[in-house]
Amino acid sequence: MRASVLTSKRARHLRRAMTPPEAALWVRLRGRRPSLPAFRRQHPFGPYVLDFYCARLGLAVEIDVLIHGTCDAPAHDARRDAWLRSQGLEILRYPAADVLSDADEVAGSIWTLVMSRTR
Repeated sequence: MRASVLTSKRARHLRRAMTPPEAALWVRLRGRRPSLPAFRRQHPFGPYVLDFYCARLGLAVEIDVLIHGTCDAPAHDARRDAWLRSQGLEILRYPAADVLSDADEVAGSIWTLVMSRTR
């Protein structure tokens, strides 16, 4: 899906300013293995920027920082997820605290899902 120029610029900015949980997970997802699908970070998709995206599987991985539980963020996330699902994506959400406390476990659960779908 094509993204607007503004969304693409925002994605480039976000790649340079990743949060600590995003950076910790990216280290574990970025390795390109010939037999496994690749992940992209801060990928523009329509009007949104996905934290991590696997195009081959139509999989988006989102890291929810503390702000996602406040104000209207849950409603925004629900609208965003509904739109992304309507575009054929599956969304996995992980709390930032989980990534910070055990990034290997979070990455392991993602890779387990990826492996189960690529065999």
